[in-house]
Amino acid sequence: MSLKVQMVFGTRPEAIKMAPLARVLKHWPGIDLFVCSTGQHREMLHQVLDAFELKVDEDLDVMTQGQTLNGLSQQLLQRLDQSYAQVQPDIVLVHGDTTTSFIAALAAYHRQIAIGHVEAGLRTGNLRSPWPEEGNRTLTGVLADLHFAPIGQSRDNLLREGRPAENIEVTGNTVIDALLWMRDHLQQHQWRPAAGSPLAALPDSQRLILITGHRRENFGKGFEHICQALAELAGRYPKVQFVYPVHLNPQVQGPVHALLGGFANIHLIPPQDYQHFVWLMDRAYLILTDSGGVQEEAPALGKPLLVLREVTERPSVLEGGTVLLVGTNPQRIVEQTIRLLDDPEAYQAMNRVFSPYGDGHASEKIAQRLMRWAAERCGE
Repeated sequence: MSLKVQMVFGTRPEAIKMAPLARVLKHWPGIDLFVCSTGQHREMLHQVLDAFELKVDEDLDVMTQGQTLNGLSQQLLQRLDQSYAQVQPDIVLVHGDTTTSFIAALAAYHRQIAIGHVEAGLRTGNLRSPWPEEGNRTLTGVLADLHFAPIGQSRDNLLREGRPAENIEVTGNTVIDALLWMRDHLQQHQWRPAAGSPLAALPDSQRLILITGHRRENFGKGFEHICQALAELAGRYPKVQFVYPVHLNPQVQGPVHALLGGFANIHLIPPQDYQHFVWLMDRAYLILTDSGGVQEEAPALGKPLLVLREVTERPSVLEGGTVLLVGTNPQRIVEQTIRLLDDPEAYQAMNRVFSPYGDGHASEKIAQRLMRWAAERCGE
């Protein structure tokens, strides 16, 4: 029995979370894997693939300058339809909450190709927040045949929406597979940033706060408020190093560089490849982010995390007491950061490992379920 699987992704976060699954499926008996990149984050995506020693089989190259979500969707639908016609997969695997995931699922549905949704079932219950991710994830869930839910709560969300229980598999999240593999790889090789990296000059003796931000919902005032808070904190704590890999989107670059460019202890650096970013997370004293994936990664590394969003589709991370939702209110960001910098007891309460999203073996569980699904089809 052979199962032809086409994996589709296009953004850096998708690539990070799909890479460990691709590594497993490439060597799984009975599975023929075809990896398709839609090419949104081409340079950053190839950095991820190189880190995991992977290559894509097809690059659709759909991004154009100033492209809208509707323009991207139009390009994706046409190019993926052509790709599916040529590859003829038994099942298409998509990930998470991106426009790529939803359109790849829709194109597969139109061709009556089965769909497997990795990281399925996360919900806020508000289609406007996070936007458009909540809508993409929900719509993908409607079309999917197999739902790979990271935790029981995600499974319960899917059951409430009428998805059949036999089509849902709780696997953990592949982002934890990627994180633990890379952390162990770096530690095993005693890896450090190269001499030419802006990270190489960071003093080991000083605390480091890592910041990431890219959510569309924070464009405009949200990013301005976050930067105002960071500017105040940098002024208060000149011996704390603030490292901010700045997303390439102009709506992020603009306010970040305008408001934070003049501080000696704020390091505005380009987006980092996965090795450098995992090293940064492992090195960090504290992390501030609006990223979904980092909400799972930071607790798994035992790093206190302040989430720069009003709601989260990952409420389970809040239950362990290592993650706090602070939004984009400058006063709240400043207050909670000061508390963690100045109060050792408050810091120790959050400085511990909490990983509700798995043990690093989600990819193997997904592969096993795919093979059971293939056997069930053969028995029909």
